[in-house]
Amino acid sequence: MASSVSLSSFSSSASLKLCSSFSGEYLAPSRCFVGAPVTSSSLSLSGKNNSYSQRNFYVSAKKVSGLEEAIRIRRMRELETKTKVRRNPPLRRGRVSPRLLVPDHIPRPPYVESGMLPDISSEFQIPGPEDIAQMRAACELAARVLNYAGTLVKPSVTTNEIDKAVHDMIIEAGAYPSPLGYGGFPKSVCTSVNECMCHGIPDSRQLQSGDIINIDVTVYLDGYHGDTSKTFFCGEVDEAFKRLVKVTEECLEKGIAVCKDGASFKKIGKRISEHAEKYGYNVVERFVGHGVGPVFHSEPLIYHYRNDEPGVMVEGQTFTIEPILTIGTTECVTWPDNWTTLTADGGVAAQFEHTILITRTGSEILTKC
Repeated sequence: MASSVSLSSFSSSASLKLCSSFSGEYLAPSRCFVGAPVTSSSLSLSGKNNSYSQRNFYVSAKKVSGLEEAIRIRRMRELETKTKVRRNPPLRRGRVSPRLLVPDHIPRPPYVESGMLPDISSEFQIPGPEDIAQMRAACELAARVLNYAGTLVKPSVTTNEIDKAVHDMIIEAGAYPSPLGYGGFPKSVCTSVNECMCHGIPDSRQLQSGDIINIDVTVYLDGYHGDTSKTFFCGEVDEAFKRLVKVTEECLEKGIAVCKDGASFKKIGKRISEHAEKYGYNVVERFVGHGVGPVFHSEPLIYHYRNDEPGVMVEGQTFTIEPILTIGTTECVTWPDNWTTLTADGGVAAQFEHTILITRTGSEILTKC
């Protein structure tokens, strides 16, 4: 489950942006030669000495920067979206059913009783040798629940039905669904459909063929949170949406690939941004990854875009990486429920997330089963 950050809280280096769609530094300019002469020489045809007078002509080209090329690709995608992509109707809030009950014997995270949105803890979470076994168990359960939830994604199924199935599977395992009661969140899972960036509240809306849906599962088992999400296809999905989802998953993989003891956190955002921009997609800045363990959200905050934030990874740390990519703008609007966040232009968004453990030589993905 992504944590939200305020733009005002960024450092000055992070706030220097070229535009809302491209966060960070200029890309290296492409190389081309302007006005370089090309000479044609005498030619011999069919064994005959047919001489052609030498002529000089010039090839001119406009020098194009990497940023301009990225903007060009983005405009092409916007045009493609307007002319070719088949979209389902805009999201409308359905009926939200009452909060599901959790048996009294299942331990609850501390924030459940208060109903308040907790502050992000400033302490890094580094489980000890014994604790890491419990962390693995929580993450493995979250992965199994997510895989099961994905099998339920079909036309006419409601997100409320997915929430009920997820809730039942979690409590049957003796765990607590972490989103339930977090800052007043009324459901056990986040279901974000099409233009919903994240934190979608399950309701009575039926899924339609052509939808994409991110399901974000977090469980609290034996005092530890395991957090993961994935974007699924519902029925026949447009190829443009499939490409977005594929590249988003690749961005997560590339972000994880740079992680190891001593690596800079900012490498994650750099690698994700490079891959997203290569395909003309934009990386959402407002929502970040986070430390996770006994506490749901803590430092370090993981920025998925280019940034100059300090800090290096330490062996034993556990945190999430969870990039959100959009076809169009990264600007967003939030519904009155204070959770459901949509792209401002109605363009689709995709997200993937894993909880990882930093090791001496790399990282271990904990949310696998």
